[in-house]
Amino acid sequence: MSASSRQDGIKLFTSKYYASCAAGGMLSAASCHVLFTPLDVLKVNMQVHPGKYHSVLGGLHLLWREHGLSGLWKGWSGKLFGYGAQGACKFGFYEYFKKIYCDAVGPDNVKQYKTLIYLAGSASAQIIADVALCPFEAVKVKVQAQPLFARGLRDGFPRVYSSGGIQGLYRGILPLWSRNLPFSMIMFSSFEHSVDFLYHHVLHKQRSDCSKPVQLGVTCTAGYMAGTIGCLVSNPADNVVSSLYNNKSQSLLQAVKSIGFPGLFTRSLPLRIMLVGPLVTLQWFAYDSIKVLIGLPTSGGLDHHISSALTANNVCSDNEDGSSVELAFV
Repeated sequence: MSASSRQDGIKLFTSKYYASCAAGGMLSAASCHVLFTPLDVLKVNMQVHPGKYHSVLGGLHLLWREHGLSGLWKGWSGKLFGYGAQGACKFGFYEYFKKIYCDAVGPDNVKQYKTLIYLAGSASAQIIADVALCPFEAVKVKVQAQPLFARGLRDGFPRVYSSGGIQGLYRGILPLWSRNLPFSMIMFSSFEHSVDFLYHHVLHKQRSDCSKPVQLGVTCTAGYMAGTIGCLVSNPADNVVSSLYNNKSQSLLQAVKSIGFPGLFTRSLPLRIMLVGPLVTLQWFAYDSIKVLIGLPTSGGLDHHISSALTANNVCSDNEDGSSVELAFV
């Protein structure tokens, strides 16, 4: 299907298309992150109180015994709104920046520079997404690791703001970027390459020759591979974020020293893989399912971007007489 065709009323690479991707990203990220709240609560407590929580099952049992069912779901509202906002920005702006960078290098060079396009597009989107996430993350981590701090986002947000103002809400923006930028860049790039590998070297088919269930199966497989690889890369910064937000360390350097270099890579890593791998898989599945439901193609690849650029170039060459050009996709 060419980039110039209609997708059930939604044209590719228009404001409506990017808004649809943002909406899909918001719904998928918010719902999936809320679903995994108990494991996230345990992960934060294992990072902040490593001497108390030693294993996944034992840690969940201890949280249940000490705080009850509500303790396992602490911070769910921060995840709902925070990761919903982050998901909207991350997926919506990734589609936007990917198109911008494809156009910048030109259709003849897209495949040569595709990895750089994936990395640059995901990094640009993640910078914006973390600005949206950071205030919610500041409240969520405190609520999860400090039982007496607040009950949730409604009373936690004013407390964080009153004690530190805007600076308090964005205290962890640099560690958040250091965690999420590498993760996002590796995750999106790995996902894109995994999709390409699965179609060309496993299925030996073009995407258009596969049914929608098969396409969504490719999305899930590529999503799990991408999430696991991204988790390994971002684990050190994730430990630093938890340490800073819970006042275990006053600076980035102090956090690194207190955790220890080996601990940066190993503390809570098995749990993060258990959490992040399925989470990213479900998120990609939900995101692409929404896209399919509204008539858009599943994620991955640059064929539509190349077709769009070639169409634009052809239209421009046909109007070299100086007449006005309107790229109308019909």
